[in-house]
Amino acid sequence: MSSQDGTASLSGKRILITGGAGFIGSNIAEELVADNDIRILDNFSSGSRSNVPDEATVIDGDIRTDDDLDRATEDVDVIFHQAALISVEKSMRAPELTHEINVTATVKLLERAREESARLVFASSAAVYGQPESVPISENASTHPTSPYGVSKLAAEEYIQLYVDQYNLDAVILRYFNVYGPGQIDSDYSAVIGIFVEQALNGEEITVEGDGSQTRDFVHVRDIVQANLLAASSDVTGVYNVGTGESVSILELAETVREVASSGSDIVHAAARDGDIDQSRADISKIQSALDFQPTVTLRNGLETIVPSADSKSE
Repeated sequence: MSSQDGTASLSGKRILITGGAGFIGSNIAEELVADNDIRILDNFSSGSRSNVPDEATVIDGDIRTDDDLDRATEDVDVIFHQAALISVEKSMRAPELTHEINVTATVKLLERAREESARLVFASSAAVYGQPESVPISENASTHPTSPYGVSKLAAEEYIQLYVDQYNLDAVILRYFNVYGPGQIDSDYSAVIGIFVEQALNGEEITVEGDGSQTRDFVHVRDIVQANLLAASSDVTGVYNVGTGESVSILELAETVREVASSGSDIVHAAARDGDIDQSRADISKIQSALDFQPTVTLRNGLETIVPSADSKSE
């Protein structure tokens, strides 16, 4: 990944990335490892060791375990808290486990961040909004999460804000919209892209649930990394959406995937999924103003980063 705005002031730092072997965490590590002392805490329940840069120090541990957290946070300057149970479906089956990993462990980490006077950048989610009343969705929109995952992210946000207000913690919250990119296939962050790409490459029917008119704001992991670095190297606090500020319908996504993959797959429709959010698009004016964040990757160009041999294809 090429260097992004925000890296200049993140040099010579001791940086902890929880979940650093995962999709987003490993991309942050790759960006920063050349100029910083990178420490990764991961239990490898979903992340892969192959994602971790060789230069990073790996702590094979659990964010719920005090001893592992003590080792991971000792003398750190910056913490990127990416570790979480991210599957909405799994959270519906295991709400208590979701709370334990996403809320209780976050409070433990907040205590360490306070003790170390470390700046914390927290990975939250647009799932906190639930079914939006209107789009684009601003940070002050109503929050009515529809899954234990969404509730857990909102609860963690409230704890972080409490620590900022009451304990002077240096922290910022980033609400990711639908993240995708290399290594994302089979990830819960934006599973529909992974499914469509796999179907297109295998010549299978690309299956769209419902009529395909539902919209999403798909943001490439390169832009997510940019937002994290800008947040870490600033002194802002509060909550910021991270998306593109644009939306695409699921049907249009299927058509674009088919084109980028040079696939002859037919697009077919299946029954709509119960409780599926109809429209989603981030209002990113706040992060643009506060951090000078500008998304740089178009959907088509982003898809070309995950479709094999796409870099040899012309647009």
